[in-house]
Amino acid sequence: MEKICWANIENFNDAEFVIVGIPDESQSHALRKGTEEAPFKIREISNLRDSFERNGRISIGRPLKGTAKKVHDLGNITRNQIKDTFEKIIHSSKIPISIGGDHSITTEIIKTISNKNEKISLVYFDAHPDFVSSYRNYYGSVITDVLSHIEIESSLQIGIRTPEEEELENLNKYNFDVITPFDIQQQGIEDIANSILNKLGKNVYVSFDMDCIDPSFAPGVSVPVPLGLSSTDCVYLLQRIAEKGIIGMDIMEVCPSFDVKDRTSHLASRIISEVLYSSGESS
Repeated sequence: MEKICWANIENFNDAEFVIVGIPDESQSHALRKGTEEAPFKIREISNLRDSFERNGRISIGRPLKGTAKKVHDLGNITRNQIKDTFEKIIHSSKIPISIGGDHSITTEIIKTISNKNEKISLVYFDAHPDFVSSYRNYYGSVITDVLSHIEIESSLQIGIRTPEEEELENLNKYNFDVITPFDIQQQGIEDIANSILNKLGKNVYVSFDMDCIDPSFAPGVSVPVPLGLSSTDCVYLLQRIAEKGIIGMDIMEVCPSFDVKDRTSHLASRIISEVLYSSGESS
């Protein structure tokens, strides 16, 4: 299997970060299908567009700032292998970066990671709150399904712009912090970034649904919604969060079959690189 171009360590034991593909969309109700293709496509595009061969040697087009980390690509696993795989990663003191798949995969990851790190501080990038409670264990109920595993007062959602009525009720009921694209326009990206960092706890996990980004930047997602965040705003926030330090991240809902010239897969690859190079860089 083709490894993501950011992987530079063959031995799992030597790695600081571990890339895990989870090509599963069994809990998606989206009309658009194909998120299970994302782990393969993102890796492929990373090698086609983020690496270059010159004089027989491969050179990657890395982020401008930050330092290279030791990255191992574990390959793909099934949904049923999440618990054992992530227990191994966390108990080895490594940081997982997962590529889905539908967003319900995040539920299984958080449940496993929180058992090691106690409750986590969740940063949830998404166009949708995923806070449905009338129906459980699917991609629209992730927040409901992980409530007992997260510290609500140090968690927040970013990019939300299309909540259902019951999701609004749940956000208000649990006093869950939400940052909308309009908040960023009004307050400015720097003030938003500082407010996020001031809120976060010590065990920070980032879950990133690509539909938090406006479809003009990321058309290949399973449930696109207009009026989203710009790609640069998203990456800037991720850089700042990663600098502070994370215990894991996932990137979900890339839908290659609906993409335009693989723009969304390429953006996902670049997002992964920025998180890798920014992590732990805060002075």
